[in-house]
Amino acid sequence: MFFAHPVAFLMGAVAIDGLPSTDLPEVAFAGRSNVGKSSLINAVTGRTHLARASTAPGRTREINFFVCDETLRLVDLPGYGFAKVSREAKNKFQNLGRAYLRGRPNLKRAYLLIDSRHGLKDVDLDAMEAFDLAAVSYQIILTKADKLSARDVAQVTAETQRKIAKRPAAFPRVLATSSEKGGGIPELRAEIVAACAA
Repeated sequence: MFFAHPVAFLMGAVAIDGLPSTDLPEVAFAGRSNVGKSSLINAVTGRTHLARASTAPGRTREINFFVCDETLRLVDLPGYGFAKVSREAKNKFQNLGRAYLRGRPNLKRAYLLIDSRHGLKDVDLDAMEAFDLAAVSYQIILTKADKLSARDVAQVTAETQRKIAKRPAAFPRVLATSSEKGGGIPELRAEIVAACAA
């Protein structure tokens, strides 16, 4: 019911000194380019066009903030991976994401989105290292689970769970979701509310 309350785009930040104050709890969404971050944010909030999805990978080059009922913020971090931009530009917006992770005392949890059809890739391990180093609690969210059979979803969930078992900052529960069909979205909403209340 929480996400039935007003949710609005707050701002996009292109530099660390342009971030909003730390007065509200935040949860952040990170993942490879084209993993479905915008779609997941829209599904969680029950909106259609709150976060703008793009067919071109790597379009999110700033940190986007959405405020929910004036009590918590959802944060869309720049995607990583195969963005078709110069190395300099890529480093700039990925460093912005890392600086955000290190400097937000109000960040309650990060959600690392993994395409369930592909599982964890080397580039995702780099992101997990960044979370571990920043001592930021993060949870693996499998996206696009509707594209797989229930058996395959269970298999990739178990395999991902095994791979994060010894990660110091990894939250121990892997959640499979489908933005299109709504699978796992109520559970993710509950996780967000619980993390922000902690």
